[in-house]
Amino acid sequence: MTAALRMRPKGARPALEQTAAMSRRAVTALVRQPSLIVPSLVFPLFFAALGTSSFGRAISIPGFPEVDSFLDFALAGSIVQGILFGSIVSATALATDIETGFFDRLLAAPTSRVSILLGRLAGAMAYGAVQTVVFVLVLLPFGLTIKGGVIALLAMMAGGLLTALAVAAVMSTMALRTGSSEAVQGSFPLLFVILFFSSAFFPRQTMDGAYRWIATLNPISYLVEGFRSLTIDSVSALAVAQTVLIPLALAIGGVRLALRSLRRRVTAA
Repeated sequence: MTAALRMRPKGARPALEQTAAMSRRAVTALVRQPSLIVPSLVFPLFFAALGTSSFGRAISIPGFPEVDSFLDFALAGSIVQGILFGSIVSATALATDIETGFFDRLLAAPTSRVSILLGRLAGAMAYGAVQTVVFVLVLLPFGLTIKGGVIALLAMMAGGLLTALAVAAVMSTMALRTGSSEAVQGSFPLLFVILFFSSAFFPRQTMDGAYRWIATLNPISYLVEGFRSLTIDSVSALAVAQTVLIPLALAIGGVRLALRSLRRRVTAA
């Protein structure tokens, strides 16, 4: 870590307190601008409703997991889809801070440089956990059942939190390197393609050809299948590991990239 990142000006509040303040700012910004978060909540629920009404009879296809309804199967894809799209909001806000010059003002203030980034990531993590709970609560009245019970829900919340961290870190890397909110928002189609070529919307067992090959190589497939196992089966060590450890590994790599990009921008400032 460079001297610029290690340096904490005299009289500055502890870095942890500064990170908490930046996190509150990130969460408050989301609450005050519903237009930023509504799409990441509404569209996944819309796809879940559309899939359930259109493919409800698909649960009888050979190779399809044993589920009470297609809605139980669709929950995992909805959660991951919402978190992928919602995490872009945090990185877009960071890029906007850079564009408007607020980021430079933070650098000039007695503020821990790392807290600027970690505050945004913490806000994304909180939103990811909330999204998981919201999707479950909204779909429960429509017949959703979680076979793993409360333990499964807690594991999914942890997985949602870590998935949000991983995606927000990667997107924040783009924000720090480009300083452009348009560039960050332009990654939306790429995320959708990655999600589409996974098992988020249909089980890999029923796929064939290149689509199944790509879905098998896609780490998002295994993440979604972890969430799905917790929903349609009892809690297992494998399901919890897929739900928690996969996004944790992605988050570690993403945060390292984001911190490296932060160092470059601070050095260049």
